Amino acid sequence: MLYSLFKNVVFRPVIKHLFGARVEGEQNIPSTGGVILASNHLDAGDTLVLPAMITRQVTFPAKAELFAGNRGPFSKLVAWFLTAVGQVPLDRSGGRASLDGLAPVLEVLADGGCVGIYPEGTRSPDGRLYKGKTGVARMALAAKVPIVPVAMRDSTISKRAGIPWIDHPVVVVGRPMEFSEFYDRVDDPRVLRWVTDKVMAAIQELSGQTYVEAYGTSVKSGSLTKAEADARILERPGINTVEPDAAPPAQ
Repeated sequence: MLYSLFKNVVFRPVIKHLFGARVEGEQNIPSTGGVILASNHLDAGDTLVLPAMITRQVTFPAKAELFAGNRGPFSKLVAWFLTAVGQVPLDRSGGRASLDGLAPVLEVLADGGCVGIYPEGTRSPDGRLYKGKTGVARMALAAKVPIVPVAMRDSTISKRAGIPWIDHPVVVVGRPMEFSEFYDRVDDPRVLRWVTDKVMAAIQELSGQTYVEAYGTSVKSGSLTKAEADARILERPGINTVEPDAAPPAQ
């Protein structure tokens, strides 16, 4: 399969031996069965380092428009590569379309695959950890699979003699998190937020990052200033989130 070819011949040798990457706690990833790897997102290098350094094949949901290949020769190449290595489209337009757009990801999980996702929804604008979006919780509850928290460290891409370089990145893998008591609450926003915050707290414990209770996209778009983001620093994610009852609320 092309995934194994690109991973073992191209990416892994460069990332492990040239960049000096290492992984800690890989034994925490179940060797079989559907599982979600939820990671912080420091830089574009994360998407190369993480799948190169772990044994299991990782499927990353990518923006659905990248699979269209309708913006010239390069976009056609990108669409071919994503499809060839088994990545799947994710509709991020929001609303009903976004919910229906989870189908390709849920199919991978149902088939026992390993899905990688960045709950922050974007790269960190300043190296801090930002509020997670609840899609990760919705995926896990709908597919009835565990979430494994992952922290990327030192994965920022720099330039060395004009060549893109990542200096000794580290992948830190935490223990699987099960939320089976909430499998029937996939549409409950309180459950989705609580599960997401628990996962983000586990990621922060592994990464040691400062946590900001705001979406990273808000900072990137300019709708939230750095001073406003600084004012939203909390000790950890979910510090103000109340755990929902395990039983559904009475009708």
